[in-house]
Amino acid sequence: MAAPTNMLYCGRAGLRVLAAGLIRHPRWLGLSPFRPYVTNTPRNNIKFKLDERTAHSSLDLFKKDTGVIYRVLGLDPTLVPDNPERFREWAVVLGACSVTGGRHYWEVTVRKSQEFRIGVADLGMSRDECIGTNSSSWVFGYVQRKWYAMTTNEMVPVGLVGKPDRVGLLLDYEGGRLELVDTEKPRIVHSMRAVFKTPLCPAFALWDGELLTHSELEVPGELP
Repeated sequence: MAAPTNMLYCGRAGLRVLAAGLIRHPRWLGLSPFRPYVTNTPRNNIKFKLDERTAHSSLDLFKKDTGVIYRVLGLDPTLVPDNPERFREWAVVLGACSVTGGRHYWEVTVRKSQEFRIGVADLGMSRDECIGTNSSSWVFGYVQRKWYAMTTNEMVPVGLVGKPDRVGLLLDYEGGRLELVDTEKPRIVHSMRAVFKTPLCPAFALWDGELLTHSELEVPGELP
């Protein structure tokens, strides 16, 4: 795999792993979208923790698996339990839940991070790819002090957000929308449109600092 020259595409974690030469590249055999340890969500008010089984070796979970922190060195990948659920190339972790319908809202506190992605992904997306680069994930990315809506490796600039401290995400499964929410107003800043057909889960990528998730929240009454 050629190392990307633009950090917007893959992230420093991938370059670090490739440079170190630590990771083997197993053939992707596919994942079942229904994992036995994943919690099915109710129709609304999603509640989730982060799934350690999916976490890249540069990511550590904390606060009862509701937060994630990026470690510059990370763990030796050979010491991390080997399973097909884990992201081996990119600094990604998924939420341990399955969304197949309903309207769900959660928030993310950002601490000392200048480069991250937050959104949703198909439970069975390839662990050889980064969220936002394929048709199985929809995310909002923050890098170089700018926001972008990302899917299928396409990037759409998002304005009027500013430096993040805490942001919200609103997922309407049947309505086919993932929306970035300004939590101070609150108001919808940007909406991504898609046709969701498979079980989804919250998805996060992180290349510095830390993120803390807040789930089981009511949709703010001010939002449409």
